[in-house]
Amino acid sequence: MVAVLLASCGFHLQGRHPLPAAFAYTYVDTTDEQTDFVQDLRKALISSGVKVIRTEGSSGATISVHEDELTERILSVSARNIPTEYEITYRVRFSVAAGGKTVIDKEEISASRDVTFDEAQLLAKEREQEILREALARDLVALVMRRIAALP
Repeated sequence: MVAVLLASCGFHLQGRHPLPAAFAYTYVDTTDEQTDFVQDLRKALISSGVKVIRTEGSSGATISVHEDELTERILSVSARNIPTEYEITYRVRFSVAAGGKTVIDKEEISASRDVTFDEAQLLAKEREQEILREALARDLVALVMRRIAALP
């Protein structure tokens, strides 16, 4: 009974986005397969039941990642002119084609977080930045997946 109620209201597990049928076979077109965003995108597609193909095919969909970059900007410095706070921004530009038609033209999305820096805790802060970078990539993947799931 609970399953019927949840299914009827549109509930789905976090991280799982039911995608249109045109995305059953999807190719991810990118110049760098190893970025956090691309790897998380592949995982999200697979968890949504999509077969991620390695070569572009005419019968499937294509998600093209045109830009995938991480930038840091200094927000504040100490009295000794040492950076103490950064803004980390992850920016992705992508487009989506399905059935030979562009369904999402080049679109840019970004996410950013502020991080403090303490040179006395260098290793811990480096790990914190790595964790933030991975979290930003996951946030952007979730945005892309929701955008694709909303397509007719």
